[in-house]
Amino acid sequence: MMQNVHLAPETDEDDLYSGYNDYNPTYDTEELENDTAFQQAVRTSHGRRPPITAKIPNTAATRPIATGYGSKTSLTSSLGRPMTGAIQDGVTRPMTAVRAAGFTKAALRGSAFDPLGQSRGPAPPLEAKNEDSPEEKIRQLEKKVNELVEESCIANSCGDLKLALEKAKDAGRKERVLVRQREQVTTPENINLDLTYSVLFNLASQYSANEMYAEALNTYQVIVKNKMFSNAGRLKVNMGNIYLKQRNYSKAIKFYRMALDQIPSVHKEMRIKIMQNIGVTFIKTGQYSDAINSFEHIMSMAPNLKVGFNLILSYFAVGDREKMKKAFQKLIAVPLEIDEDDKYISPSDDPHTNLVIEAIKNDHLRQMERERKAMAEKYIMTAAKLIAPVIETSFAIGYDWCVEVVKASQYVELANDLEINKAITYLRQKDFNQAVETLKMFEKKDSRVKSAAATNLSFLYYLENEFTQANSYADLAVNSDRYNPSALTNKGNTVFANGDYEKAAEFYKEALRNDSSCTEALYNIGLTYKKLNRLDEALDCFLKLHAILRNSAQVLYQIANVYEIMEDPNQSIEWLMQLISVVPTDSRALSKLGELYDNEGDKSQAFQYYYESYRYFPSNIEVIEWLGAYYIDTQFCEKAIKYFERAALIQPTQVKWQLMVASCYRRSGNYQKALDTYKEIHRKFPENVECLRFLVRLCTDIGLKEVQEYATKLKRLEKMKEIREQRIKSGRESSGSSRSKREGSAGSGIYDLRAGRDLKGHQVQPPHFTDSGQNSSSSSKGERLSAKLRSLPGTNEPYESSSNKEIDASYVDPLGPQTERPKTAAKKRIDEDDFADEELGDDLLPE
Repeated sequence: MMQNVHLAPETDEDDLYSGYNDYNPTYDTEELENDTAFQQAVRTSHGRRPPITAKIPNTAATRPIATGYGSKTSLTSSLGRPMTGAIQDGVTRPMTAVRAAGFTKAALRGSAFDPLGQSRGPAPPLEAKNEDSPEEKIRQLEKKVNELVEESCIANSCGDLKLALEKAKDAGRKERVLVRQREQVTTPENINLDLTYSVLFNLASQYSANEMYAEALNTYQVIVKNKMFSNAGRLKVNMGNIYLKQRNYSKAIKFYRMALDQIPSVHKEMRIKIMQNIGVTFIKTGQYSDAINSFEHIMSMAPNLKVGFNLILSYFAVGDREKMKKAFQKLIAVPLEIDEDDKYISPSDDPHTNLVIEAIKNDHLRQMERERKAMAEKYIMTAAKLIAPVIETSFAIGYDWCVEVVKASQYVELANDLEINKAITYLRQKDFNQAVETLKMFEKKDSRVKSAAATNLSFLYYLENEFTQANSYADLAVNSDRYNPSALTNKGNTVFANGDYEKAAEFYKEALRNDSSCTEALYNIGLTYKKLNRLDEALDCFLKLHAILRNSAQVLYQIANVYEIMEDPNQSIEWLMQLISVVPTDSRALSKLGELYDNEGDKSQAFQYYYESYRYFPSNIEVIEWLGAYYIDTQFCEKAIKYFERAALIQPTQVKWQLMVASCYRRSGNYQKALDTYKEIHRKFPENVECLRFLVRLCTDIGLKEVQEYATKLKRLEKMKEIREQRIKSGRESSGSSRSKREGSAGSGIYDLRAGRDLKGHQVQPPHFTDSGQNSSSSSKGERLSAKLRSLPGTNEPYESSSNKEIDASYVDPLGPQTERPKTAAKKRIDEDDFADEELGDDLLPE
């Protein structure tokens, strides 16, 4: 402390410059870090102690003042009054003059001058969030409810309806807990009604999506009856939709009208959609006049394609021809509101413009425009095909009127398609000449229409086996549009019919390159590979086709047949099992399974499938023959009788079936019935030697008098047979060489495919496309079976039981003999009674 004390000089000699070099270390800021007292004052409240000045009342603070003369004296107020800020009688005088500089009247508390509040130290830490508070729990629960609603909507959009419903239910439970907690903490006015509405609406939607209509209606009722939900009345539209799905049409119309009453007129689009629903519901109830009123009102306010088409249907139902015409004209006049195709053609060589056009050429907006245009064309074509036969005296005049109306509209290109549909209508009416004439009119049209017409003509001539005409029109179709897969498929078919399988395969491949979804070409190329004995490639084609057409019986059969040709009976049986799962009543598929099991030695399984085949088609001689032989082999001759009797009904001129019936009676011990049967056979076939032999034998065993009569007839027939054989033998010796020549020419007979006769006029079976490996066995299986039955041993007795390892049955393709015939490029099957067609007619006539 002494270092801060300055003593007066001992001499009275004044130093004018004394005191200027004195240095007070209190102001040394560089040494504050090492000053222990200062650091203690900063860390504690030591530095905030009140100052010790002005403690003595009625006196001024004294301090030594060093003057220029070197003397230091203490000064007091000249008038003896206290200094400013001093304390008098315990009351501090306010220092109002310096308050703006940071001084306050808190001098009594001893606060120091600290305008920035630095003496208070660092700021206290933030308060920790209290997760246990009711408000925080409510916020977290509300967040969880929103997340569950979002997850439910996402699951619904992904198709997982069950998960969406579970999430919606969970959101509903948590929302009810949230409402109860809010009621306990805050007033009911603070409840989040929007969240409650969202949860209930989502739950009702998920109930409806899962076809839980009663629960959905109850949930919608909760929303509609709550007056706190604004605009909830429009949800009655959804309730009407549910009643419509339940076929409760009266309630559906009631709720649609209630919703229509609660929607203001400013919401024009919503009101039109509800009126459209009302019109559709009237159609379902058969109230066509009410439906017409709704649709006419909509067409007058805001016409659209669906309403126009429904209006035509309603007029068609009531049979109003003139109104049908007017409605068709209104439908064509509906604006599409899409850009023209010229917009997507670059007007200049500007690279930037070309890039922009290339970017928008196939964007989502362009795709939507294409879909809208395709939908409009579909409605117009369907409406024209519907009304054309009824609006005029004949369908031809009706089609002509529709064509003229379409030509005068924005759908000019549809006129040609209507003409093609006109030709298809001729085909439905079996007027092939008019159909051909109509299609030939397109030979001078543009390439697309010409290709479609030529494709149909080629198909027609192919069906009539006029392959030359079919080939010429197939060439015309291909030359008009090389990228038409239907034309290429028909061209391949004509080449296939001429036996050039390699070239046919090339046309089918080109059709697949142009359209990978052309299933006809893929099927036909599989048949072509079968003909070329390239079985692995054929199997690959049919397996690819099976991936596209999962339940096609033709494809399943072809796969099974290829495996059979490859000598893999297990795989063939497996694919045939899939085939009968698709067509369980196909008798030929069942008989084929029986044949495969019989070849494998599994007689019980073979009998099961042969019996099922007989049950569905009891007129297949091969199946009947196998079943009869099976019962004879298993010593159940009585059961075999009914099968041979049915065979005798199917082929009454074949004596072998009646002989088999008589033999079964004889083997079962019913000799009288056998004798009667042989007598009946002899009456129908008096020259049958085998019948007479059995008659002689039976009459001898029984001891009947007719034995002599039958023996005489038998000898006479045997003698006549010997004479006939001698004549044949002598004839062979005299004309053997000439006969061999005749046989050679007959062996190479030329067939007229259309007439089914050879050049000599004899009736022949025209060759057709059949399964590879089946032709040789199918034609002779019946003969082998009969020969096997006749060779059954038993002491010179025919038709006795023995092993039947050679018993077999042929199999024809389950879909008829046309299965191996190459498919035409068509989307449906054509039969003797009907011709189906594609809507726009730009394809082949369907098969």
